[in-house]
Amino acid sequence: MERGNSIGLTKVDDARESGVVELSGNKVVRIHEKMEEPLSNLINAGLYHFDRSIFDFIKKTDRSPRGEYEITDSINMFTREYNMEGVLLKEWRDVVYPWHLLDVNEELLRKMKGDIKGRVEENVVLKGEVTIGEGSRVMSGSYIEGPVVIGRDCKIGPNCYIRPYTSIGDNCHIGNACEVKNSIVMSNSNIPHQNYVGDSIIGSNCNLGAGTKIANLRFDKKNIKVSLNGQRLDTG
Repeated sequence: MERGNSIGLTKVDDARESGVVELSGNKVVRIHEKMEEPLSNLINAGLYHFDRSIFDFIKKTDRSPRGEYEITDSINMFTREYNMEGVLLKEWRDVVYPWHLLDVNEELLRKMKGDIKGRVEENVVLKGEVTIGEGSRVMSGSYIEGPVVIGRDCKIGPNCYIRPYTSIGDNCHIGNACEVKNSIVMSNSNIPHQNYVGDSIIGSNCNLGAGTKIANLRFDKKNIKVSLNGQRLDTG
């Protein structure tokens, strides 16, 4: 958003659990949090462009009833004195839980064009759009089926299978007889030998022991559930 103080907006089917943005023309009047009867389906997308004046209002912001400093409270004070524009975004994804990152990752990789800057040895198959960063090495016998992105200074293989919609960060090792599918592997992590990682997110600086299997499939065919902030959540 190349403009002055502004907020990214998006339209949703049900705005009751979101911050509904009240506008006058394209000027933001107020953000209303979690209205039982929303004024509209236009909500705060959580994307902001501020100049330094916003910090004056942040300093004046008190803790909310849940004990947090809310940027929306600062914005509501700001809009009483200054103009703030609402900008309707062309694309937006609501990332609430870690597994939502996989949806965003897939959407971004669908638009990616391959770019090979690393070293690819003989007897490697690259199929579809594959990006390999500088200093990375893909060893013999590896099969990479795009869209896939591999960062810088990675060691891939030998004899591994990387399946579509996988993003691998910098300085990672995907080793012998490993398979990675529809996953995000963050920088400085190792999946070194005889591992399977599917539909998963591996954080930075992780190391999987030999033979580790990580997937979202239960033997009883039920949905995977995780614990978060004292609640059991169904990941779908």
